[in-house]
Amino acid sequence: MQSIKVADYLNHRPVTFSVEMRVELAVEKLLQSGQPGGPVIDSNKRVVGFLSEQDCLRKMLEATYQNESHSVVGDVMTANPVCVKPEDSIVQIADKMTINKPKLYPVIDDEGRLLGVISRANVLLALDKHLHDTYLSGHRYV
Repeated sequence: MQSIKVADYLNHRPVTFSVEMRVELAVEKLLQSGQPGGPVIDSNKRVVGFLSEQDCLRKMLEATYQNESHSVVGDVMTANPVCVKPEDSIVQIADKMTINKPKLYPVIDDEGRLLGVISRANVLLALDKHLHDTYLSGHRYV
């Protein structure tokens, strides 16, 4: 099971954001994508942060009370988010996801450039497929 890799299940076309993007535009992108968040990247596709629905919700609520908004993604994102590599084990990522809050991890190369994202749904799919394949081949878990 350790041989199931992130590279085999990641989303290669995630929604992404830039530091200077207005929060309202970022919210529109999140809503259209159906993702709970996404990586914030620089002009070289290096991951510099992560923007979640929760980050946006806080800022949008604040803007509603003030009846104005001038915020950009860089104001509300989480800097230096936890990222994973394509060669990482799905099992290890699943373990992280049971303890840590992120529902989605950016997947980066050795230079920190974004390759995609891996979500809880992607991890569940990988584990389900593996268990199904194992069951069909006659192996059972105790």
